[in-house]
Amino acid sequence: MRKITGLVVVSLFVSGLCVVPLAIAAPAQQNKMAACNAQANEKGLDEGKGDERQAFMKECLSAKQAKAVKAGGTQQNKMKTCNKEAGAKGLKSEERKTFMRTCLSS
Repeated sequence: MRKITGLVVVSLFVSGLCVVPLAIAAPAQQNKMAACNAQANEKGLDEGKGDERQAFMKECLSAKQAKAVKAGGTQQNKMKTCNKEAGAKGLKSEERKTFMRTCLSS
C-alpha cells in the first residue's frame, strides 16, 4: 500500500512539473493574441471580414519576436524616444503622463 501511495504522489509531482511551463507560456500567447487583434481592428479587419482577418491573424500570430523588434523596436527604445519627445515639447504632470501613455501604446 505504501509503494502505491508513494508512486501516486511521485507521479502527481512529475505531472505538475510538466504543466508549469505551459502555464507560464499562456500569458505570453494571450498578450500576442490581444496585440494581433488590436492590429487587425486598426487595419479595418473587424470580426465580419472572415478570410482576410483569418489570414492576417495567422500571419501575425506566427510572426517571430525579431520581426516585432525590427518593426517597433524594444520597449526600452520606445521609452527613450517618447521621453525625448515629451522633453522637447516641455510637457509636465498630467499632460506628460497622457502623452507617454499614448506614445508607448502606439
